[in-house]
Amino acid sequence: MRHPPLAIHKAKRSRGKANGLSGIVGIFHPDGARVERALLRSLAESLSYRGPDSRATWCDGSVGLGHTLLRTTYESAGEEQPASLDRQLWITADARLDSRAELIAKIERGGRKIGRAVPDSMLILHAYSLWGAGCIEHLRGEFSFGIWDARTRTLFCARDHFGIKPFYFAHIGKLFVFSNTLNCVRLHPEVSEELNDAAIGDFLLFGLNYDNATTSFRDVQRLPPAHWLTISASGLKIGRYWALPTDGRIRYARADDYVEHFQALLKEAVADRLRTDRVGILLSGGLDSSSVAAVAKEMSRKSGQTTDIRAYTTVFNTSVPDEEGRYSKETGNFLGIPIEFQVLDKAELFEGWDDPELSLPEPLDNALFASSLESYRNISADCRVLLSGEGSDNLMDFQMWPYAGDLRRRGEWRRLFTEVANYAWIRPFPWRGIRARFLKLFGKEPHMPVFPEWLAADFAARMKLQARWEEWGKHPNLPLEHPILPKAHASFSLPQWTHMFEQQNAGVTHFPVETRYPFLDLRIVNYLLALPPFPWFFQKMLLREAMAGRIPETVRMRPKTPMQCDIFSEQFQRSGAERLNQMHWSKDLNRYIDRSALVSPHGRMNAEQMTNSLRPYCLNIWLRSARRVRYNIHAEVSNG
Repeated sequence: MRHPPLAIHKAKRSRGKANGLSGIVGIFHPDGARVERALLRSLAESLSYRGPDSRATWCDGSVGLGHTLLRTTYESAGEEQPASLDRQLWITADARLDSRAELIAKIERGGRKIGRAVPDSMLILHAYSLWGAGCIEHLRGEFSFGIWDARTRTLFCARDHFGIKPFYFAHIGKLFVFSNTLNCVRLHPEVSEELNDAAIGDFLLFGLNYDNATTSFRDVQRLPPAHWLTISASGLKIGRYWALPTDGRIRYARADDYVEHFQALLKEAVADRLRTDRVGILLSGGLDSSSVAAVAKEMSRKSGQTTDIRAYTTVFNTSVPDEEGRYSKETGNFLGIPIEFQVLDKAELFEGWDDPELSLPEPLDNALFASSLESYRNISADCRVLLSGEGSDNLMDFQMWPYAGDLRRRGEWRRLFTEVANYAWIRPFPWRGIRARFLKLFGKEPHMPVFPEWLAADFAARMKLQARWEEWGKHPNLPLEHPILPKAHASFSLPQWTHMFEQQNAGVTHFPVETRYPFLDLRIVNYLLALPPFPWFFQKMLLREAMAGRIPETVRMRPKTPMQCDIFSEQFQRSGAERLNQMHWSKDLNRYIDRSALVSPHGRMNAEQMTNSLRPYCLNIWLRSARRVRYNIHAEVSNG
């Protein structure tokens, strides 16, 4: 079969050698209809902000792939996508792989000789050529990709284990279109603008869509984390390839072995995320992000190619009590890392939401989101990669009694008595915890979520929102499958993870900055879920011991310190309700909201009440912008 050459559309190349956060798009007609090249180019062009380094499309009859490249690893210096292997396999990928040396060794044992500097996208393609759809069992890292297999005329797609990289698709009749950007899928003229009322209902109840397989649009779906997808003339298939382990068990005779093993894994995880010239750290002044910064600085000095490391800290200097700036500055001075402080005291609720350029893919429950966009704008001028400390809190969510129960079931009586006695000795008496449990038991917890009274009655009845609220709003019914770490394990089933990853992705921020999460490296995840929680997760002892001498002692021993007040309430008291009073209401809002039942936000509301009262305004602004985005999208297609 004759394959047309790649249609390369050159774009301005940015500074740096460093592939991740690129834009991907693909169209496939299972019935054999030809892909419209001009339409594919328009879709790819809409992703230019994600990948300013190059843009290309490839078509072959009924299938077409597009890609915009953002170079964020040394190996991507000469990369071009869509890429081909033997002109039988084609890939468009947004990917950054871990454990590259191990994967390369496996591939070479399979009979293929590849260089050590091969881009991650080609590693995935080589893996597919050896193992087919089973390649996903050998991949580690963050990825979202589509592979066209000309031999079987099948499109194979996959999303990484935690869903750090987005993947959206629409399957409408004889059309399949996919991208890592929701608004790109919406650009296709056959994709309807009809909303998904179930997702809108979830947003109004919880602030986000709790179904990881859908979006706010009826025709656009999400591929959930840790899932693969295939589509051919015989139909669409979706399956899960991985779940968090529950059977790991690591027990060492020496306490130091636990710490040394963790230190080695954290170094590997950070090193795999430092394959670029310059990296930023989201430094909060707490233990987790400071640990990531310390290891990044250490690994940069040891590597042959020094990485320029800098930090970014969000602070409130006057409007709310906030000590993060002081602690992050102490960490920066200790490690020799320059810090840029991003002050949010002057941020106002819904500031910038009337900007005609604002094109949020889905509604966001964050009235201060414009300040986050400004932060990403500033960061994107300095670097393309950010490291985050997210994940450690969940993985080290301490529970004593499931662990004690496991020791009892195993008949390890000596260890059981010793561990429980030691725990009772060092644990402070839980006066605060007892009071909180008492209030929760009798339904008097002050910040307990409440069912919104302003929902339109017919909408709430049609979507059975009261039952949905009972299922998820009060006490989420998560599967408790891990024998000794049930809460830690179950917490990764929450849709808040996907929501957070997507909010920090360029598909939402529109700035080419990729956030990476060392604590979510599978080597660390598998290790921590196999450890005894006591003493290692009690007050995060494992991480504190691992960081001895590596970060300031005041930061290493600093207790977990949540912000002492609600940011929205404080900002509302300062700026008032003027912006809300001047807001124009979308005519679509009446389907969902009974405006006569709305209670105007006021300074006496607690955090839960304030968030609840602001949510209809968030939806209203998004509905107005969604119509505007759809109009602009159609204009782009017509002009394209």
